[in-house]
Amino acid sequence: MRALILAAGEGKRLYPLTKEKPKALVKVAGVPLVERVLYALKKVGIDEASIVVGCKGELIEKRIGESFSGMKIGYIKNHDWEKGNLYSLIAAKDRFRENFLLLMSDHLFDDRVISSLVAQELDSSIKLVIERRKGSEDDTGVLERNGRIEKIGKGLKESNCIDTGLFLCSPKFFSYAERAKRENKGEVADGVALAAEAEDAEIFDMAKIDAYVSGMRREVPPYWMDVDSKEEIKEAKRLLVENASKGASDFLAYYVHKPAENKIVYYLSETGITPNQVTIMVNVLAYFVTALFFTGHLLLASILIFLVGILDGLDGKLSRVKNQTTKLGSMEHSFDFLYECSWFIALALNLQIEGESLALTSRLSISPLVFSVFIILFVAFYRNCYDQFRKTAGKSLDDWGRFERVFRRIAGRRNLYNLPILAFVLLGMPIYSLVFVFFHSMLTMIVYGWRVCKHLREEDRKAAR
Repeated sequence: MRALILAAGEGKRLYPLTKEKPKALVKVAGVPLVERVLYALKKVGIDEASIVVGCKGELIEKRIGESFSGMKIGYIKNHDWEKGNLYSLIAAKDRFRENFLLLMSDHLFDDRVISSLVAQELDSSIKLVIERRKGSEDDTGVLERNGRIEKIGKGLKESNCIDTGLFLCSPKFFSYAERAKRENKGEVADGVALAAEAEDAEIFDMAKIDAYVSGMRREVPPYWMDVDSKEEIKEAKRLLVENASKGASDFLAYYVHKPAENKIVYYLSETGITPNQVTIMVNVLAYFVTALFFTGHLLLASILIFLVGILDGLDGKLSRVKNQTTKLGSMEHSFDFLYECSWFIALALNLQIEGESLALTSRLSISPLVFSVFIILFVAFYRNCYDQFRKTAGKSLDDWGRFERVFRRIAGRRNLYNLPILAFVLLGMPIYSLVFVFFHSMLTMIVYGWRVCKHLREEDRKAAR
């Protein structure tokens, strides 16, 4: 399926941001609006798009080119762009002979909304994605009954949802657009209103989309946003950052890391710093911490591991906000595990060199290295159980049931291990930090192994019925 993007507008309300460029090239979190639309289309498998340009359109053509992230891009000039977006739609009428997606370049869309619309059957000339809420004066209201649009427009006395600006269209819709033009109308909604009068316009309610996202370990309500002002740019940034946040598994991640990460990413997204650069910086800092543990600077190392914990969440969140996710980025957790293991080994080696061990009797003691080896084994096992469960069941173990949602707050993770490490270093008993993590990681391993086997066996029994 192909897409048609209307990007001819000037964006007067965004002045002076639009003094030297069109509205479609105004950036939100470091990425131009029209590029965000293209990234979302690419993510759902759309490989060809036509962009209708008007005001300063040559700048859009220069920025995007004829290919964008593997998508074929074509351009259509609308010389009557000042008359309204209806004229941009009509300018493309000879380019589409099959069903197509229609989008506004200044609207942000969750790619799940687009993919859900693409999967819909089209039984009329147009299907509009709606959000079921009371709109403001600036919103285009919609009155729908039984899935059919009865009325659409600004200032409706009666409405029960709003127009999101995302449509699945058949070529027949151009006839309604042409008729609206002959009636001296100027908006796409005017064409939809005529289709509605002919009982030829339907809706898709975005509330029907499943909010749970396995990779995010939480429910993320499908979103969209029309960006028309400077305040809405800020609001859009906050929306993108919040929706890029994965579900926090422990109390430290929820109450400390998440708000700190969100604030940093909010400002970092406007810079030229890339997620990969953040990853490299975090790893350099992490191995500096390893060196500190090994050389006996335990207090400084124990403090810096908290900083690593916060910074480590930035790269993935930044990549999601700026649409810079890559296959290479999936290796991040493997590198995280490597430096986490190096901390335990370095701490254990330092304690071993200093002659410290856990005395069980006058003749029997346990070396710090023994604790570090078993900690790594336990952590490796339960992390593998956790990852395999999500791949197999399609849902995070943390969200599977009430027990898991409670246990995840205390389950073994780096954030929680950092606390006893700092506490026992301050108490002058660093060997006991390894002892604590040893028993805690063993408990987590037992619980995760038990719950994963239990739930997967239940799934097998369901499948066998």
